[in-house]
Amino acid sequence: MSRKIKDYVVIGLKGMAMGAADVVPGVSGGTIAFISGIYEELLGSISNVNVGLFKTLKNDGFKAAWKQLNGNFLLALFIGIFISIVSLAKAIKYLLENQPVLLWSFFFGLVLASIIYIAKQITKWNLISIIILILGAFLAFYITTLNPLVSESSSSLYILFAGAIAICAMILPGISGSFILVLLGAYKPILDAVTNRDFKTILIFMTGAVVGLLAFSKILKWLFANYKNYTLAVLTGFIIGSLNKIWPWKLTQSVFDKSSSAVVPFNEVSNVGSLSVYQKQIDNFETYKVALEKSISPFQYTEVNLGLDSQLIPALILAVVGFVLILLMEKLAVKKQ
Repeated sequence: MSRKIKDYVVIGLKGMAMGAADVVPGVSGGTIAFISGIYEELLGSISNVNVGLFKTLKNDGFKAAWKQLNGNFLLALFIGIFISIVSLAKAIKYLLENQPVLLWSFFFGLVLASIIYIAKQITKWNLISIIILILGAFLAFYITTLNPLVSESSSSLYILFAGAIAICAMILPGISGSFILVLLGAYKPILDAVTNRDFKTILIFMTGAVVGLLAFSKILKWLFANYKNYTLAVLTGFIIGSLNKIWPWKLTQSVFDKSSSAVVPFNEVSNVGSLSVYQKQIDNFETYKVALEKSISPFQYTEVNLGLDSQLIPALILAVVGFVLILLMEKLAVKKQ
């Protein structure tokens, strides 16, 4: 495939979008890769890292191996992802803590539109496709209701393991790698490492991610080659089920108390329903963190937070912006083809 400099700039921008999505616990970079039209090329390129690649390197040199790898594509993409994660980590963390409703609303609209986009790629619907879609949705929904691990481990071996598991989710549309890190209790150590430029922890995490990525990409490539419609159906289901996690209005059910290392019902701590609202009222912001939430209506959100504005109108506007953004990306992709 012959590409110009501007094509690689666009790929880098798509990588930045993937990186921004992967920072948020609940949004998948794989979804962004799919709707931006680079998903299958990404899987194919990653799965080219095998014994044959090293044989090519030995026999024909670096240039031939780089071409076999589709190295220019991967380099442009991963540079974009890296720049995005490093530069946006602090901003995303700030928005998660201070404007969670508005942030989740934008991503909810974005992910909702991506369901329509991915479902349209299924060329043949049958009973099996529908069953697989429903099972995928139930599985993803169930994952969003799980309690995260109480303790947060930052040991090198655990960070390596977390990287390998999370990367598999990061390249799956609908399954958020960041949310898997939350469930594993590794999200905060990784985010802190990025924020504080702890390159040792980042390197260990990336090593685990590379190992997991090389293994899982081959499985996904095989599924797309042999069962594309069924694979798309289960991915669509994953995204539908994941909407529960990124619903903007949440009721905090339980929290992890860092002072006692215990999970306690939130109503024993505060008379408001949202941890983010409560944390603004206390001096020590880091006393508690969310253990379990459930989705509620914006009107109930106002009620349980003592009349606090649910930001319904700006939230709806941002959801529409996210939805329209995906539709525009689809039209541009079709026009380019």
